[in-house]
Amino acid sequence: MIKVSLLILALLTPCFAFAAPAQPARESVREEPQTQQLASADLALSRGLGLTSADFPGNDDLADNPDDFELKLPEMELPESDIPLTFNSKVEYFTRYFQGSARGSFAKWLSRSERYIPMMKTVLKKEGLPEDLVYLAMIESGFIPHAVSVASAVGPWQFMPATGKRYALRIDPWIDERRDPLKATVAAALYLKELYAMFNNDWYLAAAGYNAGENKILRAINMYNTRDFWEISKGSYLARETKDYVPKLIAAAIIAKEPAKFGFADVAYLPPIEFDEVSVPTRTDLEVMAKACGVTPQNLKELNPELRRSTTPPDYPGYLLKVPRGTRATCETEYANIPELERYVERVRNVQYRARKRDTLASIARRFNTTQQAIAEVNNLGKRKVKLAGRVLTVPVQVASAEASPHAAKPAQGEAKGEARAERKTVAKAEPKEFHKYYTVKKGDTLASLSRRFNVTARLLTAWNNLKTRVALKPGKRIIVAKYQEKKGSLVKDEG
Repeated sequence: MIKVSLLILALLTPCFAFAAPAQPARESVREEPQTQQLASADLALSRGLGLTSADFPGNDDLADNPDDFELKLPEMELPESDIPLTFNSKVEYFTRYFQGSARGSFAKWLSRSERYIPMMKTVLKKEGLPEDLVYLAMIESGFIPHAVSVASAVGPWQFMPATGKRYALRIDPWIDERRDPLKATVAAALYLKELYAMFNNDWYLAAAGYNAGENKILRAINMYNTRDFWEISKGSYLARETKDYVPKLIAAAIIAKEPAKFGFADVAYLPPIEFDEVSVPTRTDLEVMAKACGVTPQNLKELNPELRRSTTPPDYPGYLLKVPRGTRATCETEYANIPELERYVERVRNVQYRARKRDTLASIARRFNTTQQAIAEVNNLGKRKVKLAGRVLTVPVQVASAEASPHAAKPAQGEAKGEARAERKTVAKAEPKEFHKYYTVKKGDTLASLSRRFNVTARLLTAWNNLKTRVALKPGKRIIVAKYQEKKGSLVKDEG
């Protein structure tokens, strides 16, 4: 009996030996889908953060703590700054971006930076703010005073019209102080100071608020119940532009403070902008002031980018015009010798025009003999396409040539000088006070259709164009469709 039992045990032992590993094998089969899910999640996270395989440590490191991969980036010794700097995957991405595909643009930003940074830092320091906030202007506009965004933000600090006016920047058809590097910097300093206090002295949230608006960031804080910008930016509420804004600012500051370290050792920097200011009591042509100062009109336009036309604005007594450093005394002396009537000659009038169904900026510009850019600028249209039909546009119309300027030629001396001035006054008074708008007749046009189109009676069209027969209204004929009379310095439509 014992022999039989031993024989049975000997036969069963190999079965137990083969069956024993079966349980771990089943466990590994269950774990495999979990491992694949974790790997897929890690891949999606890395793509969302813009990381590549080069950004990750080895497998041994990941095995210790797989959640630390964001922190295990190449060590970077950061430059000294009065704004908080950090170096994470997003900041590293933009440092590489500025050195790579955006290298040409960033080099231009650096080149222009020295022209405006000294002046901007002085303003920021006076307001008790970190001087390195100037790099906000760098990523906003590249230090271009005439910069215009798709959303119609304007100037080196990219103010929207409402925000600019909130901080006392004048915006009208004559002047846009958002383009004034000095005044816009003062306004930006006041705005940033408010944002910093609003967000409990957190410059990352203040910068994000500058980009997206303070209310957007306040809602994000409440939505995610955190004041950590990096945590908020992981969510989907903020736009990609705002999520990238802070790391882009940090990356720009890191490179701009040590450009040679990042391959920008050969940048040719523009000299700092330097100027004096002259008080201008009445509207004055820049050409007249340039002659008084002994400089070119282009010099004054570059120093005063806020001026939308080649003249100081009306109804702005004591306007401070920037002139090249060292020319203030000469400007004031020579300007005082110019009679008030000779300081300005009307070259442009603003007329109101209601756009029709098929009107475009190009067609309106051709109709009024002006440019699309001039119309877009005066009406704050920005770069994006807008629907014009039914919209009342302000159209700048040329009413006098540049040659009509009283100071186109040097005044004579003595009695001849007085006679020349009297003659110029006479010419100015003799300038036509009436402006005509013309239209080229097209096939199918009739008096009735033209009168409806240009909101004028058929009787007036007939009288203005001496139309006595139906044959007179033939395609290709150029006719008057509107008349404007000058009254009190503005154009008034002649209703007959």
